[in-house]
Amino acid sequence: MATVAIIDSGGANINSVVFACRRLGVEPEFTGDRQVIESASHVILPGVGAAATAMQRLRELELVDVISNLKQPVLGICLGMQLLFESSDEGDTKCLGIIPARVTAIARCNGLSLPHTGWNEVRIRNERAEHPLFQGFDPMLYGYFVHGFAAPVGSWTMALTRHGDEFSSIVARDNFCGIQFHPERSGEAGARLLDNFFCLEWRRGNE
Repeated sequence: MATVAIIDSGGANINSVVFACRRLGVEPEFTGDRQVIESASHVILPGVGAAATAMQRLRELELVDVISNLKQPVLGICLGMQLLFESSDEGDTKCLGIIPARVTAIARCNGLSLPHTGWNEVRIRNERAEHPLFQGFDPMLYGYFVHGFAAPVGSWTMALTRHGDEFSSIVARDNFCGIQFHPERSGEAGARLLDNFFCLEWRRGNE
């Protein structure tokens, strides 16, 4: 069974993530302790709030390098996904630098509601459909979003969503995955994504 560490990044969605894990039979540990994080089989980086505040929290806990050097599966949720990138327009924040790109504000268009809030389509890229994170999925699912900043599309993009422009709604690079929407609030599809994440294994030979 997976041993899961949820990093204390100061986000506001911690309880909902914890309860989502428990519904899948996983008892996570909410922690800022380096040893607990490094010894866990799976790590979740949650977050709702501002990028600068979350990164300051990680620096205070001396976890920036710890997270960047993890070899087990790591999942960033919402702001936690954005923190995997090099930087963010939100507060001109330097982030973890795992994905070499910058998160930017969603562009304002006529009639476009901001922040992007509510259910939206998540389209899995054809070339990524065989990734174990998507086991049991059709090419399209729906996720519940709450965000005003978005990640660009690149080689790291696993799935796409459109709100005005297209953006990366699920990303992956090596052992790091990220979900922009909230799987803990996205019904059966969100639960399946989390369950598939807990089944991921990372082998050093893949580095």
